[in-house]
Amino acid sequence: MSKPNLISRRGVIRTAAAATALFACPAIAKAKPRVVVVGGGAGGATAAKYLRHGNDAVEVTLVEANRHYVTPFTSNLYLGGLKPFESLTFGYEGVAGHGVGLVFDQVSAIDRDKREVRTAGGARLGYDRLVLSPGIDFRWDAVPGYSEAAAERMPHGYRGGAQFELLKRQLDALGDGALIVIIAPPNPYRCPPAPYERASMMAYALKSRGVKNARIVILDAKDHFAMQTLFIDGWERHYPGMIEWQDPTIHGGIKAVDPKAMTVTTDFETHKAAMVNVIPPQIAGRLARDAGLADASGFCPVDAGTMASLIDPSIHVIGDSAGGEFPKSGFSANNEGKIAAMIIRADLIGDRRMPVRFTNHCWSDIAPDDAIKNGARYAPQDGKIVMSDPYTSQLDESPQLRAKQAREAAGWYIGMTTDIFG
Repeated sequence: MSKPNLISRRGVIRTAAAATALFACPAIAKAKPRVVVVGGGAGGATAAKYLRHGNDAVEVTLVEANRHYVTPFTSNLYLGGLKPFESLTFGYEGVAGHGVGLVFDQVSAIDRDKREVRTAGGARLGYDRLVLSPGIDFRWDAVPGYSEAAAERMPHGYRGGAQFELLKRQLDALGDGALIVIIAPPNPYRCPPAPYERASMMAYALKSRGVKNARIVILDAKDHFAMQTLFIDGWERHYPGMIEWQDPTIHGGIKAVDPKAMTVTTDFETHKAAMVNVIPPQIAGRLARDAGLADASGFCPVDAGTMASLIDPSIHVIGDSAGGEFPKSGFSANNEGKIAAMIIRADLIGDRRMPVRFTNHCWSDIAPDDAIKNGARYAPQDGKIVMSDPYTSQLDESPQLRAKQAREAAGWYIGMTTDIFG
């Protein structure tokens, strides 16, 4: 027997033994990276959906307290009678259809050391990355006499479907000569034009019902507001003498509200109102603050290029709780959710990382077929989100253009909610 044959036989034996060992002890599959998303609004639901990105390379769990989400954006049209409440309400079936695991429960704690989310029902969800999108909370005591309990008499109508419905019921019950007082918050807050679109839609609802001599007084914490000249022009055209805006130099500051008496006292007078809409100053959601992710501003500092917390880089804070100069809106939150998802997938599984760019567009309806808009592009620069190419509607726009912008707003809403929840 020749030596070459002996070597070949030994090689065959070694190969067979290796193959047997391979089948007897298969390689242990590497665990998928785990991402937990807390908060199922415009930011969180978007992030959860885009984290899946059409495949199962990342395990994604969305934790949300409610089985349905009511969009704050366009809720003013519901107040004006232009949209039914049901059209604002979305479930999570579409998100689940992308392979996202759903946990409907309150989050009781976030353990940053253990990288674990705990729920009131006892679930413990470990994560490699956490996306936190808890929305806004309020500085309840910033308006003297106001509180969470007082919101049942003087609704804020800025968070949660029940508050929108309460505001609508109160508005629909008003009769001739009714006075509405809106207390508008200081910056930053969710959707800068929203309080003024709200006043427009309230005026439209009252006018449509034939309510006579009703008045809306806006007591603002700011000395100017988004698209101010456009709103005031629209109020004069559609609701002459009906809406009055006062800055702090006129009202002198809010001294107290009294929910039982339905009064608002300023430095100069006391308003006895039929309805009071208090929109308090805003801060990051409680979960973000309890997790130690907020700074002295009340919001969460983030890296502008990744939306990662500057306090804990394993957590990405998106939506209204995030700090910085990017406006707080549904459009913004949707942008941030996509960017956070892209960054996380790039970091965890090596997906392609594209240049980070943001956009924001806001449409506001002054009346049916009369919508104004503004917006801009944004990009990270030196750790901040920097605005470029801003635009806004003009005073001399034609009725046809304003009507077109109203249709744009309606189309945007359909497209946006499909992107988030579809």
